[in-house]
Amino acid sequence: MRVIDLSHSIGRGMSCYPGTPLPQSVPFCTIEADGFNERMLTFSSHTGTHVDLPLHMFREGLSLDAFGVEQFVGRGVVLDMEDAGGGAISLARLLPHRDLIEGADFVLLHSGWARHWGTQRYLSGYPVLSLEAAEWLAGLRLKGIGVDTVSVDPADSEGYPVHTLFLAKGTLIVENLVYHDRRLFGTGFQFFCLPLKLEGAEAAPVRAVAVPDD
Repeated sequence: MRVIDLSHSIGRGMSCYPGTPLPQSVPFCTIEADGFNERMLTFSSHTGTHVDLPLHMFREGLSLDAFGVEQFVGRGVVLDMEDAGGGAISLARLLPHRDLIEGADFVLLHSGWARHWGTQRYLSGYPVLSLEAAEWLAGLRLKGIGVDTVSVDPADSEGYPVHTLFLAKGTLIVENLVYHDRRLFGTGFQFFCLPLKLEGAEAAPVRAVAVPDD
């Protein structure tokens, strides 16, 4: 079975959304002092490759523990949107892939922006879905939408309309994906974005992977 990692590592040199603190990992116990190693980890729920839940945008929204584990697993498809550059991904760009989209639980967008991971460039100017495209996708009852950028809304967004559209429908948002294997593009696979089982969480890091049908 071939398993393809779609996740960034959490550690030094990673990118975090502006204002989100960098993760910290410090020794808590050592073999020399305690006979075993253990570390204290401190990071935001939106660190690295992570999933957003409705509570992220809505005061009474559902938190992570309101979703069964099956919500984080399903048929996935990666759509190559790299030619969008830093502009909007329009509905016209999605419609040629309609059959693939309608057969999927998770629609993952490849913009190529992950090449800027770990640099200041990654945090602004990235492509996002147009509101028309987001509204269309939000109406398809997908389990989730995934992007290889720091957010589904522009960095200077007011009101976070794309977040709001998806999360109002209970559609998961997976951010900071990375696609190393172009053989996934335009094909179907099993997608897993299993989060830490955190009570009351509005988001959580995930280990996102694809398992191709072959």
